[in-house]
Amino acid sequence: MSSLFLLAYFFGGFFLANAVPHVVSGMMGRSFQSPFAKPPGEGLSSSSINVLWGFFNIVIGYLLVCRVGDFQLRDTADILALGAGAFLISLLSPRHFGRFNGGHVTNLS
Repeated sequence: MSSLFLLAYFFGGFFLANAVPHVVSGMMGRSFQSPFAKPPGEGLSSSSINVLWGFFNIVIGYLLVCRVGDFQLRDTADILALGAGAFLISLLSPRHFGRFNGGHVTNLS
């Protein structure tokens, strides 16, 4: 197994998990932060922009997971790489976006 494949699966998990809040917020008709807002990543983008951004993340995640190497659900290394990417963005997002969306940020240290 090439470590480059595992890196692709890591970022695939990152993009797939990042798609969730954008698609969900957009489908609920809510504005949410996106790279297209002013300032980028802090201001709000429309729900339509968030749906588009979320689906773009899904496409990139699909390409990284399903088109790079031979991703196997039963291969522990493949799943750990994908899960680590998803876990990392899931852990970092509340720390960044909680201040904009009224979330409580807990200090992990």
